[in-house]
Amino acid sequence: MTGRSTRPGAGTRWRAAALAAGLMLMALTVLGADPAAAAARPVSDCTATTGVMLAVDFGPWGGPLLRSCGSTPTTGYALLNQGGWHTAGTEHDGPGFVCRISYGGYRHDAQYPTAAQQPCVQTPPASAYWAFWQAGPGQTSWTYSQYGAVGYHPAPGSISLWVFGGTNLGGTAGSAVPKISPQSLRTAAAGTAMAGGPEVINAPPVSASVSVSRGSAWPTLLAAAIAVLLVAAGAVGVARRRRLARS
Repeated sequence: MTGRSTRPGAGTRWRAAALAAGLMLMALTVLGADPAAAAARPVSDCTATTGVMLAVDFGPWGGPLLRSCGSTPTTGYALLNQGGWHTAGTEHDGPGFVCRISYGGYRHDAQYPTAAQQPCVQTPPASAYWAFWQAGPGQTSWTYSQYGAVGYHPAPGSISLWVFGGTNLGGTAGSAVPKISPQSLRTAAAGTAMAGGPEVINAPPVSASVSVSRGSAWPTLLAAAIAVLLVAAGAVGVARRRRLARS
């Protein structure tokens, strides 16, 4: 036998401690991370070349046409889920199909249409759904979207408008055809009543009304403890085999 210690070496113990510290740090990092803040702006920050204006017509429920401004988002869907705006999809089509819309600063974030009006299980009928319209920078007429908000990438200075009602297949006729032009929507003073529609009201950014649970730290911490025990047990086993080999 040699004069070397048969106990697990300092290097092995250090590696076990380092692994434990790393796993603990990973757990705290994941659990402590907050969702990214919504990049929304006051309506006055949206111009012909900056930001993207968003408007949602709650007229069918006796409400206004709410108008807000967002930093240039990646998609029309992202624009409709920032600064206090929220959407709900359908069970059939997923969250990307906008079935309900709400705004945190309007009627306590109530979503429309209501569950009694539309359960949002199957795809809503063409006679009662949220029609999506866009106007690019400098454009004076609306373009009807047949592909939804997820695939639309708004350019700085553009406008997105959501109107509830019905349209034909091409979006050229029906109750969901916009009653206000893109230019009028850009320039209308807050409180201006649309012809045959609700008044235009600015919707400033509001914080999210629904908190996101970070979950419990215990599952991750327990996994870290188990990993440390396994490493320690492995180190003891290696040291024992070496001792037997040397004897």
